[in-house]
Amino acid sequence: MSLDITGKIVKISPQTSGDGKFGKWQKQEFVIETKEQYPKKVCFTVFNDKLDELQKFKENDEVTVSFNPESREYNQKWYTDLRAWKITLGTTSGGSTGSSKTETPPPFTEADIPPADEEDLPF
Repeated sequence: MSLDITGKIVKISPQTSGDGKFGKWQKQEFVIETKEQYPKKVCFTVFNDKLDELQKFKENDEVTVSFNPESREYNQKWYTDLRAWKITLGTTSGGSTGSSKTETPPPFTEADIPPADEEDLPF
């Protein structure tokens, strides 16, 4: 499943990296705010080779993010990531949210998934 959402970048977090059982990984999170009657803030994550794509943008840029939602279970709790695989400047003709079938997202491999160590959890 691939989705698109448009909004203004309100926060770009620092990069984090580590070593997992499939090798080194890097990730970075960023938050956009939608332009709806009731704006929502949405946090996305980019991994490894997609970090370069995020570096093209800065806070307050209007972007359209193509992403895949993914949930994982850890210790009987579910955690959801919104993994961005394409970021473009400006809006698409489809409005602020919607489904996109013009491109196929790249498949995720085990190397794209950081380890689920308890020490890595942010809470």
